[in-house]
Amino acid sequence: MWVAYYLRRWTYLLRASVRLLWLGFGTDLARILQGAWLMLRAVQSWAPFPDNDPDGAQARMRELYGLVRLRFGQPADPARAARLEIDWWRAHRRRQYAPHPTETGDELVESVTRLYCYLFGETEAVVRPAAVHRVRAMDLSDQWVREGCRTDSPLLPLERAALVRAYAALLAAVHHEQR
Repeated sequence: MWVAYYLRRWTYLLRASVRLLWLGFGTDLARILQGAWLMLRAVQSWAPFPDNDPDGAQARMRELYGLVRLRFGQPADPARAARLEIDWWRAHRRRQYAPHPTETGDELVESVTRLYCYLFGETEAVVRPAAVHRVRAMDLSDQWVREGCRTDSPLLPLERAALVRAYAALLAAVHHEQR
């Protein structure tokens, strides 16, 4: 999905969103298509730099989190979830365009951690490792963009591996105790 986003391959991103939401929503095709469309519209609102539409992106994410709430009963406050989502998007954009990205410190890790804490009801200590891996994937993606977005870049498998580690850590965090 990240490759499609940076290459502005919106049809591919929409198809990937449908596949992702199929895993989350099961066979509710109407909700899957609505969610994928909202996700696409959110990232399209966010994508232009520097003249993006953060309010539009946040509104679409609020609607998407509303669909998630209808299906799973969570998050309790879709507006708050959307705000936290867009907060990490902002932190990422600052890091992405900073002259020296590491000078932004842990702001991005902290933003992703806050979102995970809220969405999954876990403590910072439990979800932070997942956020660290996800930010590592973002850093690799940003390097890939700076180097020209080559689809044969050796950075893409590294990014994918960092994302797999991020989601494995998140899964472990969410299921750290049998509830």
